[in-house]
Amino acid sequence: MKFSIKRESLLKPLQLATGVVERRQTMPILSHILLTAHGKLLTFIGTDLEVELHGLVNTDHAVKNPAQITVPGKKFLDICRTLPENSTIE
Repeated sequence: MKFSIKRESLLKPLQLATGVVERRQTMPILSHILLTAHGKLLTFIGTDLEVELHGLVNTDHAVKNPAQITVPGKKFLDICRTLPENSTIE
């Protein structure tokens, strides 16, 4: 999976999806965000098994090799927040 997106476009939907993920880690996968990249769309899904939030954002270019992956929600959000403003994430 390879995509390109502006930091500011990524932060809002990522914050929404991360807001619902499990922090107590009774099930470790619940602390992760599901990222799906397909076409020019990047989807974020976070859940605590009671509430599920979806975030959608358009990427700068079409995604090469569409795929899905889970990433630790809080850690991914922290990394994105520390990047300089107006940076592009690839």
